[in-house]
Amino acid sequence: MTRKELFLRASRCEAVPRVPVWIMRQAGRYLPEYQAIRAHHSFLEICKTPELAAEASLQPFRLIGVDAIIVFSDILIVAEAMGMPLDVPDAGPVLSNPVRDRAAIRALRDFDPERNTKFVGDAIRTICAEAGPDVPVIGFAAAPWTLACYMIEGKTRGDISRAKQMLREEPEIVRELLLKIADATSAYVLSQVAAGASVIQLFDTWAGELSTEQYREFELPATHAILDSLAKTGVARTLFAKGSSLHLGAMAQTGADVLSVDWHTDLADARRQVGDQIALQGNVDPTILLGSREGVCAAAREAVEKTGGNGHILNLGHGILPNTPVENAKAFVESGQSAPVAAQARAGRAI
Repeated sequence: MTRKELFLRASRCEAVPRVPVWIMRQAGRYLPEYQAIRAHHSFLEICKTPELAAEASLQPFRLIGVDAIIVFSDILIVAEAMGMPLDVPDAGPVLSNPVRDRAAIRALRDFDPERNTKFVGDAIRTICAEAGPDVPVIGFAAAPWTLACYMIEGKTRGDISRAKQMLREEPEIVRELLLKIADATSAYVLSQVAAGASVIQLFDTWAGELSTEQYREFELPATHAILDSLAKTGVARTLFAKGSSLHLGAMAQTGADVLSVDWHTDLADARRQVGDQIALQGNVDPTILLGSREGVCAAAREAVEKTGGNGHILNLGHGILPNTPVENAKAFVESGQSAPVAAQARAGRAI
């Protein structure tokens, strides 16, 4: 079974001999090889130069043996393509001209991914050409609420109070922004599929800041619109939400094939809540990879045990930390790949 077959079967909750494993933010700062590229190129330069983005994407596949390659890019690329100037200094990304009213929303432009963000598709094509047809390539974008937060705040430093205030006081304006983002993002992720991505993941970093009612009323429809646009492509559709334990029931209604959950969510509880027709991804605490190899291996095995390997893609519950030892990242991958799966995972289930 190829890595791609393994990944897609797990995403569909079908029989697998083992769980597939990858790591969120696996291409990046914890790797000396990435630091060598970064020493000569800015972050955005890497994102927008397909050869550099492909090289950064491929490094964890070569070095730690992950089962999938996620394209090196940034969730704010869509905001920039919609007309918001983007800068990424060391202090964190900044979007100029934040969205604060309906006029600003209506000034946001539709864009052609094959022209305005072609570098992302070209990076995916380059990755696919080098890795070959047997390795899944993951494309991604921000979920609508998360991108809206950054577009309203103008920065990504942890304070989204203005976005939450706008949601309370001007909900219809926020709804209009979410739907506009959903339309633009749908075209963007479809272009990634056309370039060769076999998995699309939406990142909802700020989902946990929404009440369950707000999530269902605002974020669920916009997220569903994006995932529904991918329904006929055959790709695996993954939704990651930080604060996922609050919204598992609603997330299961978005059309996602895979729900990626943070480390506050118990995998066994998540399986009981969403049933056995939606796969789970995650969810080891990234700080565990800062400890001993024995602890890393035990955490990987325990995560697999909680699902029995049934419809499970092993990952972290958030992005890998910059000071993670490379040998621990490799140990996490190898432990997950060798972890025993339940007999029903190997034999398959009625789905």
